[in-house]
Amino acid sequence: MSERPNVSPGSGDHDQKTVNEALSEQAVEGSEGIGIEQLKAELDAQRTEHQALHDKYVRLFAEFDNFRKRTAKERLDLLQMAGAETMRNILPVLDDLQRAMTNNESSDDLKVVKEGFSLIDQKLRNILGAKGLKAMESYGKEFDPDWHEAISKAPAPSHDLKGKVIDVVEPGYTLNDKVLRYAKVVVGE
Repeated sequence: MSERPNVSPGSGDHDQKTVNEALSEQAVEGSEGIGIEQLKAELDAQRTEHQALHDKYVRLFAEFDNFRKRTAKERLDLLQMAGAETMRNILPVLDDLQRAMTNNESSDDLKVVKEGFSLIDQKLRNILGAKGLKAMESYGKEFDPDWHEAISKAPAPSHDLKGKVIDVVEPGYTLNDKVLRYAKVVVGE
């Protein structure tokens, strides 16, 4: 029994010559070979299968490329609009601050001015706190480089404050338990 020629479908004219040569050799070898028509039908079936797989691959690649572009655009939109809700919530605080500044121009009562700014500060802190913002409590705590940024060292006022935060120059904040801004601190030595 003669072997079938090794042919990969869709490879072009060179493969067609190889197939024709193989078919001619089989015809010469005798009656045991596969018929030319059967071999051509098999080759056509292989080419059809190859074309179908190729089309499937091209479509899948195009779908993936579209998915990648769409997710990149969505990510960009999300980053651009990430603070929109927070900004919308802060606008009333900005309005209150503007009203307070206008009112303070005609007010001589310092206690009322202080109380107004205190209320505005509290309102802003509540809005930001609802979004996950928390101020770090650093004073008197052990210095931790994961939470603090030491800007200097100073003699500790007492022995138990050595290696601890003795002054907070700029408070630190966390957003959803991740450091948003490190606390700038002075460490006792």
